[in-house]
Amino acid sequence: MMKKSGILRRHHGSETLEEGSFLDLGAMQFEDEQAALAGARGSVRLAELLRFEDLHQVSKFAYQGDIVLVDYTSIANDQIAMKRMSIDLKNVAKDTGGDVAGIAKNLVAITPAGIRIDRQKIRPSF
Repeated sequence: MMKKSGILRRHHGSETLEEGSFLDLGAMQFEDEQAALAGARGSVRLAELLRFEDLHQVSKFAYQGDIVLVDYTSIANDQIAMKRMSIDLKNVAKDTGGDVAGIAKNLVAITPAGIRIDRQKIRPSF
């Protein structure tokens, strides 16, 4: 058995959690959650490109003001699709006044106006 503390005790009542049992965090509701999200301007979306044609749907979210993380692993070996994707995403960023940058091997981020992607990695100081 695992001892519950703080937020888990408030939402599940009992003091202990049975070994091997799981909490469904998606089902949990918090008193101040709705108030905190009420002022939100957009969302962070994760999109997976299976083919170049999927980029049109992904671009809609960027035009709506959402931050979009695009996983392009499926088309990473197609140089023509990669070039077209790069050009299209740069145009989306230019149209919206946002930013676009690669943030991992097969992951690119598109941000709306007012949010800039910092190109410097945060490295721990040892």
